[in-house]
Amino acid sequence: MAKTKIVVLSVDALVYEDLEYLSDKPNFSLLREGGSIVKRVRTIYPTVTYPCHVSMSTGAYPNKHGVTNNFLFLPGQLKNLPWNWFADVIKTPDIFTAAKSAGLTTAAVFWPVTGNHKDIDYLVAEYWPQTPTDTHEECFKRAGTTHEVWEKCIKPFSSGVVIRKHPVTDWFVMQSACSMIRNFKPDLLLIHTGNIDAYRHSNGVFAERVTMGLDEVETHIGILLQAARDAGVFEETNFFLVSDHGQLDVVRSIKPNVVFADHGLIEVNEDGTLRDWKAYVQSAGLSAQVHLKDPDDRELWQKTYDLLKYMRDEGIYGISEVYTAEEINEREHLFGDFSFVLETDGYTTFSEDWVRPMIKNLDVSDYRFGHATHGHNPDKGAQPVFVAYGPDIKKGVEIERRPIVDEAPTYAKILGVDMPWADGVPIDEILK
Repeated sequence: MAKTKIVVLSVDALVYEDLEYLSDKPNFSLLREGGSIVKRVRTIYPTVTYPCHVSMSTGAYPNKHGVTNNFLFLPGQLKNLPWNWFADVIKTPDIFTAAKSAGLTTAAVFWPVTGNHKDIDYLVAEYWPQTPTDTHEECFKRAGTTHEVWEKCIKPFSSGVVIRKHPVTDWFVMQSACSMIRNFKPDLLLIHTGNIDAYRHSNGVFAERVTMGLDEVETHIGILLQAARDAGVFEETNFFLVSDHGQLDVVRSIKPNVVFADHGLIEVNEDGTLRDWKAYVQSAGLSAQVHLKDPDDRELWQKTYDLLKYMRDEGIYGISEVYTAEEINEREHLFGDFSFVLETDGYTTFSEDWVRPMIKNLDVSDYRFGHATHGHNPDKGAQPVFVAYGPDIKKGVEIERRPIVDEAPTYAKILGVDMPWADGVPIDEILK
């Protein structure tokens, strides 16, 4: 009997409302009509791509896996911030480790936070050239791509591709993933595309460009299914179409660090650069994490907390909620090297800048400041999805809501591997 395989396609920012348009498309319909669905997945807080995808692969919440923001925390640096590209920031094992430990072969194409992951056999990490002279070969190999994967799965498709430009990057990702299936037939393959997310940031949550992007998603599904047929593994493969978060339309970006500077919590040089800080707001788009340089300084803690509550109550700073670290850990399983979390009013995104004016123009060059974005409380707005199809999946099961941490344990149960660290549990209702 053939060994069961799993292919997961995560379409960043795909939401349940998108599925109506896809419902009459042949490739999506094969998955939807022949499989099962969780209509609205409850994702994690903050609703940003890298923490979400780590929860999707570990089955754990951020207070356990440790990835709480897309970016590293570097106060004073506003541009070209390094992302959490590399897997060594994750504090728990994940589905790749579970599968590899059981003797299965593992693969990932642009799955976030997989750079140099020791348990991924065939890896194209979500990573991109860091300088104008950095080549595709140099950057991908630096992030863990082997020479064989470079030659067979990247080199034939990367010529002229500018990583993070859409839709060309997504086509490159899918071509690489299909080549991986044909060449290596991995037991577990996780893929991530970003076109829908990018179109929403640039145009709004339900803009016409997003609808056009759904046609690209249909094409991506089709070539993935065809690659499995070409490799002779279609009948033994379980396919999952998933997503990480929704988005909200925004109208302005505001700078809480300006208020911190006004109250002596941030010191600024004459040229406007940051000289020093006691408290600092790190943006996660529609939420923010407030760091204290000395979190054990109770006087500083209280001064900052009082100021944040004043800003919330004043009603003009875009803040609807102020959570202490203890409160947000209890409510949303979010804990890290910060003391407070700020939640949006629903139409304001947060900037890290400390220089006036207080309001920042929307800027699609940074996902946090586009016409729509995310990072907000996971119960707000359109919700991500989970569609499953394959030999181990029942047909016709519809589930209204499950937490995103249940995804990896479901893959693990199908593969027959263990994830004892997971907070989630398998979605047994969809499994044969």
